[in-house]
Amino acid sequence: MITEKPGLMDEIRGRFAHVDTCPFTGARIFFENAGGALTLKSVVETSAKFAAIPDNQGRDNPASKALMATIDKAKADARSFFNAPGGQIFVGESGTEVLFRLIRNAVNAAAAGGKTIGSTLEHPASRSALAYWSGQTGRQHILVAHDNATGTVGVDAYAPHLTPDLRVATILHTSPVTGMAVDVAGIAAAIRKAAPECLIVVDGIQHASHGHIDIASYGIDGYAISPYKVFSRHGYGIGWASDRLSALPKEQLVGGPKENWELGTRDTGAYATFSDVVDYFAWLGGRFTDSADLRTRIDAAAEAIHAHEKVLTDAMLYGTGNLKGLTEMPGVGIIGGADNPAREGLVSLTVDGQESAAVVAALNEQGIRTHTRKADHYSGNVLNPLGLTSCVRVSLCHYNTVEEVAQFLAAMAEITGDGKKD
Repeated sequence: MITEKPGLMDEIRGRFAHVDTCPFTGARIFFENAGGALTLKSVVETSAKFAAIPDNQGRDNPASKALMATIDKAKADARSFFNAPGGQIFVGESGTEVLFRLIRNAVNAAAAGGKTIGSTLEHPASRSALAYWSGQTGRQHILVAHDNATGTVGVDAYAPHLTPDLRVATILHTSPVTGMAVDVAGIAAAIRKAAPECLIVVDGIQHASHGHIDIASYGIDGYAISPYKVFSRHGYGIGWASDRLSALPKEQLVGGPKENWELGTRDTGAYATFSDVVDYFAWLGGRFTDSADLRTRIDAAAEAIHAHEKVLTDAMLYGTGNLKGLTEMPGVGIIGGADNPAREGLVSLTVDGQESAAVVAALNEQGIRTHTRKADHYSGNVLNPLGLTSCVRVSLCHYNTVEEVAQFLAAMAEITGDGKKD
């Protein structure tokens, strides 16, 4: 446990920029991590360093060779982070763009005919891409209904739709609205059993900062993340494509390497900042294991992160000290249910008789940053079936503290008119 190691939380928070202060408003608690995590200070420094370098990649000079070495290291680091010994690592303009590219190429390269499959839980990044390209290729796009009560989707929901003619499937690893994870390996295995040649692409954007990514165990063909949601910065996404998907026809420069996914020269600084992220996981994991192996340290960090975030969400839901949790406050509803083992560092809630935007504004007045999710093209797939027009999303990360949760609960007690334990 992070809090069981004296001084570790202070060390963790000391590595992040603006951990407790907004540069525009002053002191604040940051519970908007699902919209973009805090940025490592090392990422800020690395970004400035590489932004100033005039040299380009692929030249015969020492600076260019140093850039290429930086990229090679970052790809190796990303392989360790993903646990992806095979396939191709590449950078795109964003996680959404990477998902679109993976899905577009998978659909167009798959055998003719057949169907595609995803779920109603998915973010529009994957859902929209698969819907569009299914339509363009004349394929039926099946949407498996998620469970409104739990805010997730399981293998059983997929089972009735799994047929041998499935060509491409998308899976959401963790919902940015409910905060619930899905069993990627289990769903992928069920798809593979029914349709062994089906190409499977996973949206890992929300999941990446909260825990364990283990591509080697999933049996999939594509995975994408947005580094700004895992302690890096905006401006790039990272994708992984299996050897099988990479060998199929795809968009690329004529005459270029067949396995290459990148189009044009990507920012070396983007690659370098992801090495900063992996270095951070290695440092944190090193506080929980004596192993020098990078993947072992990443696994140890992920376990510590997940454990700490559960402490935080449990405190938020059930209370801490003499403060009632959200489950005890009048009129507060928890999307996906309170007692849900699939939860990853996020609680989405409603307050009877109050607009979500008003609750978010009231929290902002007390220096607590949260976010309103509306029943629009981003979140309507989750909120509309629940009869909700909006909700309040409170998203945590491992650098948040129980003391910050306590301040949030005190503020929510004022908003709901109740708070102290009897």
